[in-house]
Amino acid sequence: MKTYLLPSVKITVVLLVALSGLYPLAIAGIGKFTPGHGNGETIIYKSRVVGYAGIGQKFTRDDYFWSRPSAVDYNAAGSGGSNKGPSNPDYLKQVEGRIQDFLKHNPQVTRAQIPAELVTASGSGLDPDLSPAGAQVQIARIAKVRRLTVGQVTQLVNSHIEKPMLGCFGPSKVNLLKLNVALDELKK
Repeated sequence: MKTYLLPSVKITVVLLVALSGLYPLAIAGIGKFTPGHGNGETIIYKSRVVGYAGIGQKFTRDDYFWSRPSAVDYNAAGSGGSNKGPSNPDYLKQVEGRIQDFLKHNPQVTRAQIPAELVTASGSGLDPDLSPAGAQVQIARIAKVRRLTVGQVTQLVNSHIEKPMLGCFGPSKVNLLKLNVALDELKK
């Protein structure tokens, strides 16, 4: 018994120190080299913090790019999905309502052109990004409401497309908060 007990205790102590002390310190150290220095990347507009780049916000006004729906109403304290499957009648009704609402506010878009991300909530309910297609399908509405040219808004969207990390990890994406802040900075 002594042959097994002592090595087990030693391994437990070593792993406890490594995984409860050294690993968190290493990750915190790496975080100091990220935007926001490990505290989250804040977005500032007119000398005021308007949000964090990594946490989704609700945008539903016609003069902004709409964000992805949230099952938790963008509550960062309680992130999560709806847990309703694609055959759930309540879920299907909710998605259909989102489709109809999007089409009402974007009459130049057909049902087939709406990316799924604009009518379905993410797993966390706090997704801050859209695909480039999710932003591009809203360009005509934004241009009309803000009295900008489609070219101006397209250029703005294209300048905010973030490529995959190292060119191959993850999809291209557009951060909605950054894009909407840049939209407010454009001359009307």
